[in-house]
Amino acid sequence: MRGIVLAGGSGTRLRPLTTIHSKHLLPVYDKPMIHYPLAVLMLTGIREILLISNPEHLGTYRTLLGDGRDIGISLSYAAQERPGGLAEALLLGRDFIADQPICLILGDNIFYGHRLPGLLREEAKRLDGCTLFGYRVSDPRRYGVATVNAAGDVLSLEEKPERPRSNLAVTGLYMYGKGVADRAARLTPSARGELEITDLNLQYVHERRARLVDLGRGTAWFDAGTHDSLLEAAMFVQALEKRQGIRISCIEEVAYRMGYIDRDQLHLLGKELSIGSEYGRYIADVADECTVPADFS
Repeated sequence: MRGIVLAGGSGTRLRPLTTIHSKHLLPVYDKPMIHYPLAVLMLTGIREILLISNPEHLGTYRTLLGDGRDIGISLSYAAQERPGGLAEALLLGRDFIADQPICLILGDNIFYGHRLPGLLREEAKRLDGCTLFGYRVSDPRRYGVATVNAAGDVLSLEEKPERPRSNLAVTGLYMYGKGVADRAARLTPSARGELEITDLNLQYVHERRARLVDLGRGTAWFDAGTHDSLLEAAMFVQALEKRQGIRISCIEEVAYRMGYIDRDQLHLLGKELSIGSEYGRYIADVADECTVPADFS
């Protein structure tokens, strides 16, 4: 399986913060937002990743992340000239996807949960068609909403319904089997001129090949696309890290725990970052086998 992080868009809901900056480079407590979705893909076992963003921001992402070699992955980049819908990512990444299953994650989605890494790896193995990930919310009218049967098969999908049939929101994390880029190529733009991810997912629903995994009460999910949700996510990360002495979505630690890099490589990364940085010292401590738990995400 390969992975795509969609980090494009204009970030209008976060202006003036995003007037000159990419939304996905804004800080979420102690690290850039982009680290969080990148960590999710790495925890799924994905090492080949395409990052899609606006042309004017790609250089900054390359400076921040490079080609991924330092953390044991292969990271490439593609430009989205203008917002064309979430499903357009699958067209922009068509050559990258080739004939492989794909996991697409939105760059402003933050996930955390004790059982999440294992769950994602299991879902990647059993993928057949389309797998969505749901989260129960208090105001489902703001989201895409799904109804499912007892087996998790998706029965209906609606985008921001006035009268939701359930409170199960569809998060910005999607897994697709082979051939999804061809499906995306056959989509018709919506009234707003975009290729809608819901239209793509509905194809699988009609074929009875779409399932939804309810992330449950033990998982946290943030769509950090507004000022309030960005602050809430940062406060959640701060509280958890301070109480438990861990770092959420520390991509260097993820690479080490997943076996993508060895201890010497991790120690070198920590040394490079540790001058005046608590984050770097944490990485060095992990490399020195500090008492950091292995159950991380």
